[in-house]
Amino acid sequence: MQPVARTNLADTAVYNIRAEITANRWQVGDRIPNEATLADMLAVSRGTVREAVRVLVAQGFLETRQGSGTYVRSVVDVDEYFLRIRRTGLRDQVETRCALEVEAARLAAIRQTPATIARLRHLLISRGEYEAERHDLYVERDLAFHKAVVAASGNNALVEVYEFFSTSIQEVIKATVTGELPEPDMASHMSIVDAIASGDPERAASTTRAFMTPIFIELDRLLS
Repeated sequence: MQPVARTNLADTAVYNIRAEITANRWQVGDRIPNEATLADMLAVSRGTVREAVRVLVAQGFLETRQGSGTYVRSVVDVDEYFLRIRRTGLRDQVETRCALEVEAARLAAIRQTPATIARLRHLLISRGEYEAERHDLYVERDLAFHKAVVAASGNNALVEVYEFFSTSIQEVIKATVTGELPEPDMASHMSIVDAIASGDPERAASTTRAFMTPIFIELDRLLS
C-alpha cells in the first residue's frame, strides 16, 4: 500500500507545484524554493518533492542546474494547450498547418543553401512512395521532411511552434495516407523543394499553398 500512497502524494505535489507556477507565484527564470522548504510548504517528504520536481522537469515546467538549484522554465501548461488544439476541428488544424508551412517555405526560399536543398531531396527519396506495409515509417519520414522545410526557414520560433503542433500535423498526414483525405504525391512534394531552390519566396509560398489545396477541397466536400 505504501507505494500507492507515495504515488498519490507525488501526484498531489506535482499538481500543487504546477498550480503555483501557472498562477505566476514564480516567474520564468526564478529559482523555486529548495526541497526542504517545499516539503514544509506541501506537508510531504523531501523524497516526494524530489519525485514531483522530476515530473515537472520532464513536463517542461522546471529545469535543474547543477550546483545552482531548480528554476522555472515555463509557466504554460502545454498539456492543456495541446488538449485545446485536439478539440478544434480538422479544418482548423489543417489551416494552421498550411499557414505555418507556407510561411516556412517562403522564408526557406530566401535563406536556402545547396546543403539545405540536398537534404530536402534526400529526405524525400528516403521517404519514397506510400506502401501500406511501411505505413508508420512513411508517416514518420513524411513528417521529417515537412519539419526540415520548417527548419530551413531559419526561424527558431517557427520551428518551436511547428514542433508543438507536430502531433496534430502527424494525425493529418495519417488521414491523407489512409485515404480519408487526398495525399499529395511525390511530384507535389518535390515541387516545394524546387520552389525553395529557386530562391523565389512568393513561388515557394504559392507552391506550398497549392500543395494543401486538394486537402481543403476534400474537407469542404466532406463538411458540406
